[in-house]
Amino acid sequence: MTVRWGLMGASTIAREWVIDAIRATGGEIASVMSTSAERGAAYATENRIPKAVTSLDEVVGDPAIDAVYISTTNELHRDQAIAAAKAGKHVLCEKPLAMSLSDGHAMIKAARDAGVVIATNHHLRNAASHLAMRDAIASGKIGKPLSARVFHAVYLPPHLQGWRLDKPQAGGGVILDITVHDTDTLRFVLNDDPTEVIAFSQSGGMGKEGLEDAVMGVMRFKSGLIAQFHDGFTTKFAETGFEVHGTHGSLIGKNVMTQRPVGTVTLRTAEGEQDLPLDDSNLYRTALHNFHAAVAGGGHVSASGEDGIWSLATGLAVVEAARTGAAVTIETGL
Repeated sequence: MTVRWGLMGASTIAREWVIDAIRATGGEIASVMSTSAERGAAYATENRIPKAVTSLDEVVGDPAIDAVYISTTNELHRDQAIAAAKAGKHVLCEKPLAMSLSDGHAMIKAARDAGVVIATNHHLRNAASHLAMRDAIASGKIGKPLSARVFHAVYLPPHLQGWRLDKPQAGGGVILDITVHDTDTLRFVLNDDPTEVIAFSQSGGMGKEGLEDAVMGVMRFKSGLIAQFHDGFTTKFAETGFEVHGTHGSLIGKNVMTQRPVGTVTLRTAEGEQDLPLDDSNLYRTALHNFHAAVAGGGHVSASGEDGIWSLATGLAVVEAARTGAAVTIETGL
């Protein structure tokens, strides 16, 4: 079947990644919504989208649309997802899923009640590097995992600055933008869930209105594993990385916390080092392929709504830990 999409938000991420992924996996884009008629019209022309609209009702009330991709600012996700689900539209929502756990649960309930698919766009779990690391751990290549480290401190380019740096009410700041990705990637690779977190945040000059632009912390997982994370908007010259260290070996991922299908993974054991073979493919195309398969009833989404709840709950716990200086228990309500 051909899934016909409505885009909620004339966003950069849709233009750079998701529009291509929808079309490359057999979907079509019927319309784009922007509250600015001028911006929406220009965006539709630029991206060969047949129609631009300015209201939520014009998207969810359109019988030509089967699914919506929500990439508006975070405080709008709940109402848009619930309206879409009630109208029988499948939902792919950007992270964080919502601004609060209660909002996230309401979104999932609306989709469940309507019998539609809801997914969170956590693209990093689709990376060949992370799939290879997950498989290596599951097959016992490093023994029992004991610790992990995530380096996801980057430089937020000027065209992505704006609300991420100056709008607390929209869920700005590095934690709800990047730490949620770390959480989902750790959960996916380790097949484990976080239970507790401690953290320190930093305002290094980019964040406004009291918003943090960098954070460091440690998560404890159900298995007892501890994971260190470093996220930032202010780090111009660092590499990203993802490491897992076990009783019999280590996995070293370099330049793997990225939207692009790049990076390497090295397995180190007593026998020496070897680079794991990676079948690099577009992360977003994998996500959309899986979403379309789920809509057709023959597959599963890459990251579910429940996965989105886990990363949101952890992100909110990191915010609280950084605010109070105390260890915070992660509660999902699932």
